[in-house]
Amino acid sequence: GHTTGPSLNNDKLYKFAYSAEVYVDRVKASLQKSAGYRISSGVDVNLLWRNPDNDDDQLIKVTIRDVQVENVNERPAAKNVFKGKSTEKIIGKEYLAALQRPIVLELVRGKVKNFYSYENEPGFTQNIKRGLASLFQLQLHSGAAREVDISGNCNTTYHVRQDQVTKIKDLDSCEIEKQGFTSHNQILDVTTKATSATIYVLEDSFIKSIKAEENYVLLLNSRRKTGAKIVSKQRLELKSVQAGPGLIAGKQVTSVIKTLDSSYVAMTLVAEPAKSECKKCPSLSEHWQSIREYMYPEKLSKAEAARSFLSFIQNIRKATKEEILQIIRSESKELLPQVVDAVTSAQTPESLEAILEFLDFKDASTSTLQERFLYACGFASHPSEMLLQSLTATFKGDVANEEIRETLVIVMGALIRKLCEREGCKLPAVVEAKRLILSRLEKAKKDDDVRMYLLALKNALLPEAIPVLLKYAESGEGPISNLAATALQRYDPSFLTKEVKETMNRIYHQNRKVHEKTVRTTAAAIILNSNPSYMEVKNILLSIGELSLEMNKYMLSMIQDILHFEMPSSKTVRQVLKDMRAYNYDRFSKMGSSSAYSGYITRGPDVSATYSLDILYSGSGILRRSNMNIHVFDRNAELHASQVVIEAQGLESIIAATPDEGEENLDSFAGMSAILFDVQLRPVTFFQGYGDLMSKMLSATGDPINVVKGLILLTDHSQEIQLQSGPRASTEFLGGLAIDISGGMEFSLWYRESKTNVKNRVAVFIAGNTEVDSFFVKTGMETTLEVETALDFISTVQFSQYPFLVCMQMDRVESPFRRYVTKYESLPSGRRYTAKRGKAELLAGNEFPLHQENSNMCRKVFGTKSDSSSSWF
Repeated sequence: GHTTGPSLNNDKLYKFAYSAEVYVDRVKASLQKSAGYRISSGVDVNLLWRNPDNDDDQLIKVTIRDVQVENVNERPAAKNVFKGKSTEKIIGKEYLAALQRPIVLELVRGKVKNFYSYENEPGFTQNIKRGLASLFQLQLHSGAAREVDISGNCNTTYHVRQDQVTKIKDLDSCEIEKQGFTSHNQILDVTTKATSATIYVLEDSFIKSIKAEENYVLLLNSRRKTGAKIVSKQRLELKSVQAGPGLIAGKQVTSVIKTLDSSYVAMTLVAEPAKSECKKCPSLSEHWQSIREYMYPEKLSKAEAARSFLSFIQNIRKATKEEILQIIRSESKELLPQVVDAVTSAQTPESLEAILEFLDFKDASTSTLQERFLYACGFASHPSEMLLQSLTATFKGDVANEEIRETLVIVMGALIRKLCEREGCKLPAVVEAKRLILSRLEKAKKDDDVRMYLLALKNALLPEAIPVLLKYAESGEGPISNLAATALQRYDPSFLTKEVKETMNRIYHQNRKVHEKTVRTTAAAIILNSNPSYMEVKNILLSIGELSLEMNKYMLSMIQDILHFEMPSSKTVRQVLKDMRAYNYDRFSKMGSSSAYSGYITRGPDVSATYSLDILYSGSGILRRSNMNIHVFDRNAELHASQVVIEAQGLESIIAATPDEGEENLDSFAGMSAILFDVQLRPVTFFQGYGDLMSKMLSATGDPINVVKGLILLTDHSQEIQLQSGPRASTEFLGGLAIDISGGMEFSLWYRESKTNVKNRVAVFIAGNTEVDSFFVKTGMETTLEVETALDFISTVQFSQYPFLVCMQMDRVESPFRRYVTKYESLPSGRRYTAKRGKAELLAGNEFPLHQENSNMCRKVFGTKSDSSSSWF
């Protein structure tokens, strides 16, 4: 009768040669130098039974024999890990015996209906058999189908031409239990591409040869040159057909199987999880002892600190709560903050329980550790609902230190946002935390409380918080109104409704009340950044000329920056400028020192980074706000890498100057607020009130105040891949950042000069490991990248004359950049082959060109300074 699947002849033994190869290498490399291994064997196939009522229902027996294991590429004897070892020695006696026990397949119309094997066999050998069994599944007509094989339940397409069949499996569609996690932001993440194709050649209605190839490519989004590929190839070739055993008689499959061997069990063709145990891994405390020296605070801007941080996290992820507590409880004060960074970043239930048991929020003396824990929670790469739940519970309990209470709720805001972005907005813990913040803000009486909940909303970016933020932006007092406006500025423009824009226009044009310059300029920035209408732009341009000098200069500079940097609204701005009434010379030739400027730090094929720097002064030459931003983006995602805002107000009395209109009663204040990797941190106050200012000024050492110091896990990608030939592959990419940001402000009344300095020192270390694990051999590739750099931003103001002189400098120091690739093959005995290649280069330092006007001023500032200092004597 006609069959729609391959058909075997009775009483024949089909003898095949089989090989399964695995290669691991860099994405663009040819396979000749890859790490990997080959398992080859003979495979015997014979027909056991054919259904008397349906020719197309057959039982076949498949037996693996004469197994060999070798390198996939020729290696000199000294570098061959398998050299001089028999297969039994390499694989192990019982594993080899299991591998050579036959399996039985029931094929119905070419599809594997049942896979029979022995229970209690090692998962590894069972998966190799599944990989072989899956090859026998094919259909002889073109078309698409959902099929179950070793890779799971997958969409499969067949193309048939005469005696050749091509099977394409869509690996992304496979339903199989997936393990792993990815980074919160796409730019920091890894992209995976996977393909699978199998070509069958048929002869005499059965298989003559099969070639299967499966490819996985992993790319680091931020640097696509860094990545890995795994190639898995299978070949099955018919060598001869001999006389073989006869058929077993019987009506039912089950009775035939019983007759054959009653120990056979029908099991799924989908791979089972199989992981080899680590024999010689160091304990957590042994590992900690080996990296401890790199974790001292003064070493935190070195690549070695970031590398140690990553390896520590990997080990903490395998550790129990007790092992983790043992290290935390015995460590010195100096090193504990770094341990807290790592334990929190590990994000396992055990590490969270350990750290929560150790930290006592009722005790104010350990507040530095509490803060490090909270910030590490805020930067979590894949936060769990349990983490947010724990923080909410802590916040509702007793918190001794007020600043920690503030940080707690600010971080809860960041976690709400991360969980919401991952479809977690309806989780009970998220709903509860949102309700808590919104309802407490409504009841808040004290300014400090209002501020704390607004900062939490600035992180959470909930669409439902927009009306509340509008209310505070328009009717709140200076600092509060300013905070609400900057929170609105962080929303994606698509959320900013007509109502938001109307409110921002009222604030900027002061239709209802007088607002501080800081709030008005933020309102203008929101309008100009969210697809402004012709009229909105025109009204802003008309207002320039009516504003106080410095604000005028600032707004002009903002408009010029939109044009020079070709921001989205630049088309509309150009259109309006053609309208002569808005473009008269007088309006656009105002003096002043405030400015806004954007430029590129790097423009790469994968990722670009921009900086923007804007500075607003009061009429008397004292800084009101300086705002430095770094954004990183690729084709479809953006990351606010950092923002450092220094704000000051009410400082005119120091230099006996007149405050600007509407700012006569402002309290003396200076402080700094930072955003790091999309997370708003708790603002830091330099001084508050005139008395505090005077005492700090008289004792001013100009020592920078530390804003952020610590270790942050940025890239965190872990993925298990089931290869169709049987082994499991795993890939892990971790990227860590050791960071030290400090800022300071100093005054010299003698030179009538003030200086603000923000120092960003960072070291980045990225480590990728892609490994294929067959219990008896591991093969893989490690990639590392490291860079150490520092970005300094200094602004010097001389206010002995008007317009006063301002010089801004932004410098990046020369930075070492190193990358290494190590390929390896290793046996459980410890025998290992490695090939390492590396490259180290020095990236030249550079001074970022801010606008021309600034360069001219810097010449004057540094020119006048040398004159004046010599003329005092």
